[in-house]
Amino acid sequence: MIIDLRIYTCLPNKVADFVTLYEKEGWDIQKKHLGRCYGWFTTIEGELNTIVHMWAYDDQADRERRRAAMAADPAWAAYLKKVADTGALVKMQNRIVKPTAFFEAFQAAQKG
Repeated sequence: MIIDLRIYTCLPNKVADFVTLYEKEGWDIQKKHLGRCYGWFTTIEGELNTIVHMWAYDDQADRERRRAAMAADPAWAAYLKKVADTGALVKMQNRIVKPTAFFEAFQAAQKG
């Protein structure tokens, strides 16, 4: 498994607008194409105006296939245009990370 860790920075006082638009128009599209959301958060301390979300994939090929399907979806293109029109985003980052063996063992133990 790998995790696509995405970190978005918004202009001050624009996080709520971005989250509202995403929840209304982006969330269902990403769930449809990307599948396993590992977490979706906004910061309350530290570097503010930040959104962090994580998507789990079997491997890099799975990620590339799913993201290509999403990129080909006209609804995703329409959503991205709306995001751009808000001018809310200042910076977008992503990192591909993988869990350590001890964390995978912990997760497996939690499942029973």
